[in-house]
Amino acid sequence: MAHYQHILIAADFSEHNERVLEQAAMLAREHNAQLSICHIVEDYPLTDFAYEPMVSVDSEMREMLLEAGKKQVAALADKLNISEAQQWVEFGNPRHDIVKIANERQVDLIVLGSHGRHGWKLLLGSTADAVLHHALCDVLAVRLKQNS
Repeated sequence: MAHYQHILIAADFSEHNERVLEQAAMLAREHNAQLSICHIVEDYPLTDFAYEPMVSVDSEMREMLLEAGKKQVAALADKLNISEAQQWVEFGNPRHDIVKIANERQVDLIVLGSHGRHGWKLLLGSTADAVLHHALCDVLAVRLKQNS
């Protein structure tokens, strides 16, 4: 098994996110690794009733979403003693931006939750799958329980 020096938690604030935090914290202790956390606020495009060209969330709403994300990340980071300098909240696409942060910050393990989607949800793709296939470092996808 690799010796990890920098572990990144990709937090999604789901109801089962605690398992992701526990796994990342355990690995950080075992490897005496630096622990960081990120959350990507997804940029959901909006359309008008006539299906005109899509526009992104307006700047005021964007700032509100970023601030809410920062508060939630700070609360999680506080539980794990992660310094403010190791917390990143960005607006964008989680499938791409988690990998971007990992590359920029020289992370050697990304820990995130996987909901194990099936059917249509699987066809639409998942963040965990995209990160797994595009990350240059190891990825641990913690299986999260589904509420049927």
